[in-house]
Amino acid sequence: MVYEFRLPDIGEGVAEGEVVQWFVKEGDPIREDQPLVGVLTDKANVEIPSPKTGRIGKLHAAVGEKVKVGGLLVTIELSGETPAPPPAPVAAPAAPTAVPPAVARPSSGVPPAPSAPAGERILASPYLRRRAAERGIDLSAVRGSGPAGRITEADVDAAGGRAPGAPPIAAAKAPSEAQAPPSRPAPSAPVSPSVPESEVRERIPIRGIRRVIAEHMAESTHRAAHFTYVEEVDVSELVRLRDRMAKHVEKQGTRLSYLPFIVKAVVAALKANPRLNATMDDARQELLLRSAYHIGIATAAPDGLIVPVVRNADQKSVSQLAREIQDLAERGRAGKLTRAELVGSTFTISSLGALGGVLATPILNYPEVAILGVHKIQRRPVYRPDGTIGPADLMNLSISLDHRVVDGFEGAQFLAAVKAYLEDPHQLFAELA
Repeated sequence: MVYEFRLPDIGEGVAEGEVVQWFVKEGDPIREDQPLVGVLTDKANVEIPSPKTGRIGKLHAAVGEKVKVGGLLVTIELSGETPAPPPAPVAAPAAPTAVPPAVARPSSGVPPAPSAPAGERILASPYLRRRAAERGIDLSAVRGSGPAGRITEADVDAAGGRAPGAPPIAAAKAPSEAQAPPSRPAPSAPVSPSVPESEVRERIPIRGIRRVIAEHMAESTHRAAHFTYVEEVDVSELVRLRDRMAKHVEKQGTRLSYLPFIVKAVVAALKANPRLNATMDDARQELLLRSAYHIGIATAAPDGLIVPVVRNADQKSVSQLAREIQDLAERGRAGKLTRAELVGSTFTISSLGALGGVLATPILNYPEVAILGVHKIQRRPVYRPDGTIGPADLMNLSISLDHRVVDGFEGAQFLAAVKAYLEDPHQLFAELA
């Protein structure tokens, strides 16, 4: 008997996954719960085990291929067991219902999709929700053709009045609007560069985490209006404090870097400047101020940059932050973080440690509205208040903001607060009555 294994629903809002690694090949024996395939979604590698014992019949998805939820991944030839009964057939979509004139699209030539029953939950990925909002499509009026009624990209295209995969159709404009120049040039189709094949040393497919990073960075720079502000910070006292605390913390097997102190300073500054601890909801044109402080720590991994999240950072001590940051970084480089550990941050810190350079303009971890860049500490001579010249440990901090919703003055206030805490780090531990 042959068992067809399909991509399960990995989590809310996940409509597809990219196959990044097969742990078996065709003809291999397989045991139940043995690792079967690695699937990438939202920058997290999900290791999916085999649901059955038997032999691998056929792999239906190649590495790098995206598979929709419910799409066929692999067939397993069962051995020594009775196969599970086939899943109940999915009910055919109900016959189209009449659409109110207000949402009809007579100019498209395509009949509108039937609306979902009242109160029914709309199953669609964040990408498709955003795409529908940009095109003025009400998803409650779209009948999903995917598993369990999930809305697919083809459904959104059909609702918008064009064939799946076809280029967007320009909306009709009034005569006065037709003469106005567009506010943003229409994106052109990608064109391969004219490079002689003899000069190509190697072709490296952009897929897996690297493809997700590329898509995320492009979306961030396209949607947010980036603005960067820089401050120089004298961290001489922080260097001394860290050196004194390190010998105690490192007895527990945890390396104490400067990041835990920076996290505490950021959280304290966010409490005084809550508009930076926020998420932008472009679909509703709302800024969501967050009550929790989940700090993303940008971390270099073999396959690209990842952002594991330190949750409720405001409730943790320096030593607790140090242990958690070290654990997340180590498991992130080993590809062992869960999806839940890579999503949900409210503010991100990007640091290359000793390689931090003099200055950088970090790209927002969209839909967050602020990101802090941390640069290397250098000892340089400075003028002191008494007019003398002496050595100091100096570091640059750069903050990038979504200038649509956060003004430069607010960013400067925030960075001034971070600077004050790092220049006098003892106040981070002062208990308020």
